[in-house]
Amino acid sequence: MPELRRGPIRNQWVIIAPDRAKRPSDYDARAAEPDEQEPIHCPFCSGNETMTPPEIARTNGSDGRWQVRVVPNKFPALQDYAELSRDGVEGGFDRMNGEGAHEVVIETPDHNRELPDLPAEQVKRVIDMYIARLSGLMQNPRLRHIVLFKNHGKEAGASLLHPHSQIIAVPIVPRDVRDVLRIAKEYYKRRERCLFCDVMLGEMRNGERIIDETDGYAAWAPYDSRFPFEVLISPQAHCCDFTQLTEEQRWGLARTLKRTLQRLRNLLGDIPYNLILQTSPNPTEQPGKPEHWKTLQYDYHWRIEILPRLTRVAGFEWGTGSYVNPIPPERAAEYLREAPVSDLD
Repeated sequence: MPELRRGPIRNQWVIIAPDRAKRPSDYDARAAEPDEQEPIHCPFCSGNETMTPPEIARTNGSDGRWQVRVVPNKFPALQDYAELSRDGVEGGFDRMNGEGAHEVVIETPDHNRELPDLPAEQVKRVIDMYIARLSGLMQNPRLRHIVLFKNHGKEAGASLLHPHSQIIAVPIVPRDVRDVLRIAKEYYKRRERCLFCDVMLGEMRNGERIIDETDGYAAWAPYDSRFPFEVLISPQAHCCDFTQLTEEQRWGLARTLKRTLQRLRNLLGDIPYNLILQTSPNPTEQPGKPEHWKTLQYDYHWRIEILPRLTRVAGFEWGTGSYVNPIPPERAAEYLREAPVSDLD
């Protein structure tokens, strides 16, 4: 059974998920055999629905066939419990049961078409499903934070080729998220402005690191990029909660995301990457900590990070928390601005 553990030195929660150890691919460095990734064996392909756990949600097309499906992860990092239990362990350690949710969003029935290949309408369907699932999970007050991410490529952590994303909801607000929330709150308290808006407006005025600035979104290479060709996408209109997007903003994001991923692929090839949604924690007030969520609508700003996996995180990075990036973000942005983009319809 999964559980969460926290030690007094690093002060960071870790998910211990023994059920996931049943996947040989977690330990086998060899690539999967080609026939194991063919549509006939793929649990995410149309016609193979019985190979997944019972679905949670789906979006159908005009022909009645599914276009997006959501299913529980077959090897979940967390799962639902009747109640959330917390206790201390000798030595100053904390522990709680592995309360949470772990879902897979199957982005298309087509085995070989990734987000940059799909029509904007299909990317919009995926975004609609993201919003529906995040909104649904937020109804559970025990789930304090939800992470939506996409691992593309084996080096980025994907074990199946079929295009999919994952959602993990946890009963904590992770330390790195709390640190950013604190910084944003303190900045707003001093200046009565959103830190993220100020950074974005500064990038748009400077222009040196801007990649794209259309459809109500800005995409740029962050000043302190950790990885070569790292990209940040942010709505130009202030918004703390991804689930609050209007219909127009969803369409704008679909086109921006498709265009950005096309630039990366057309410039660098089919590289592995991680895509991460950074949105506000569950705004439901928590007992004993009512002040945490009072100012989110003013001082927080959701965004999407795209992290190409072109360099390895090794001893120096693990030992210091600092990264070595061999490509200046100004040069990366220049290359990406010039990268071709195909039809967005």
